[in-house]
Amino acid sequence: MSSFFFSTPVDIDIVLEDADDRQTVDVKLDKNRREKAPLYLDGESVKGAVTIRPKDGKRLEHTGIKVQFIGLIEMFFDRGNHYEFLSLGQELAAPGELQHPQTFPFNFKNIEKQYESYNGINVKLRYFIRVTVSRRMADVIREKDIWVYTYRIPPETNSSIKMDVGIEDCLHIEFEYSKSKYHLKDVIVGRIYFLLVRLKIKHMELSIIRRETTGVAPNQYNESETLVRFEIMDGSPSRGTFPQAPTYHWSSQQCPCAIPAFTNLMTIRS
Repeated sequence: MSSFFFSTPVDIDIVLEDADDRQTVDVKLDKNRREKAPLYLDGESVKGAVTIRPKDGKRLEHTGIKVQFIGLIEMFFDRGNHYEFLSLGQELAAPGELQHPQTFPFNFKNIEKQYESYNGINVKLRYFIRVTVSRRMADVIREKDIWVYTYRIPPETNSSIKMDVGIEDCLHIEFEYSKSKYHLKDVIVGRIYFLLVRLKIKHMELSIIRRETTGVAPNQYNESETLVRFEIMDGSPSRGTFPQAPTYHWSSQQCPCAIPAFTNLMTIRS
């Protein structure tokens, strides 16, 4: 009985153009679920077709059919408050009725996609196609997500980073990164140089951490996620030792929330 009340009188299929040939991105939905989303770039058109199929050959009366391209930010800690930063719409059909399957093409040309897609711990930034069949009773809605990358011009200057850390008269470490700015598929290369060692060190670890900051004070949420952890040294070093920091491919998204990535160097004493 409950399936009767919750069933919809129509099936809606959204097919994107060149879907079979387009690159996809493997998106993590939760701990045990992943799905592939078609990849689009900033400024690229999004086009395809919508097919409406009334179920069981029954006549479907509607008050209009429309398709939208939407950019939305969802805050998981505030599920009732979403920020819609992009909304484009096209009318597919005027009020009337459908009795047989009908296909409607759509084309959103040269869309400026301000941000990159992001699926984080407390926030999700998504782009999707939404089809709405309006009815006097409940509307029928179907959505299809896409994934967006935006590429920026590389910086003119990208100098190396050098820093000194340590414990007075006990430990003095210098570490260096080959550059200060990295792109989505970049490789982090660096070295750690021991200038003074008067402590017994068991081993050394290097971690890459992504920190996600959402909301505004005082309702601000911070979450950190360790992307990868390396043990780069085992045992105590001697003065002048410089273990090579490993390389690692990493990614960071442009999103209207703070998502910096940083490295954390840890020495464990024996």
